[in-house]
Amino acid sequence: MNEDQLEGKWKQMRGDFKQKYGEVTDDDTTYTEGKFEEMLGRLQEKTGKTKEELKREIDNW
Repeated sequence: MNEDQLEGKWKQMRGDFKQKYGEVTDDDTTYTEGKFEEMLGRLQEKTGKTKEELKREIDNW
């Protein structure tokens, strides 16, 4: 799955992700165009998962 597809899927699953990881905030799940990797870095800090694990989770949603 390419980056554009991941970003599109992310927009659909943000709410589910915030419910699953209670410490994740709206600010953590928001990104500006071209800053998807930066957002994944913030989520990585909050969840303890690697960027690859997060991308897989989004891909498998």
